[in-house]
Amino acid sequence: MPSPDTNPFPHDPERHDLWEMLVRRDIEAFLAADWEAIAGDFLADRFFGLSGMKSANPDEWRMVFPRLEDYRDRWLAQARLSAETAYAEPRGEALYRATSLTEIEISGERVVAHKKFDGTIRKADGSADVINWQTLYLCTRVEGAWKIIGFVGYLPNP
Repeated sequence: MPSPDTNPFPHDPERHDLWEMLVRRDIEAFLAADWEAIAGDFLADRFFGLSGMKSANPDEWRMVFPRLEDYRDRWLAQARLSAETAYAEPRGEALYRATSLTEIEISGERVVAHKKFDGTIRKADGSADVINWQTLYLCTRVEGAWKIIGFVGYLPNP
């Protein structure tokens, strides 16, 4: 069985690039709390993000990230909090283990990528951070590179 940090698309260049952007670069930047490492993966002028509020009812979903700056600020706050937390296992290994991106629909210059999270990271105090939701990333190709233009995140992960 391949390692959780192994790209599952070695022979599909489009999906390989999308996985690298949405999984590897995101996790590595998160671990370093380095927004600049991923800032170029977004189209700021087109971006918005919805939170599914972990609800299957779309009436409860909210546009909590109307601008990329709103998402950046939340992402950085979460990355810093994670970096300050004492864990009983390596965060990177746990994040890769909890993350799955195998469903990527490409239609011309547009993409919907289904990134799923299902796992825990054990804390030094004996408790655990539970990671269980999914995010639908919306991407477009610009000058040959994939860019994130939005997402619907914090959806239930059945």
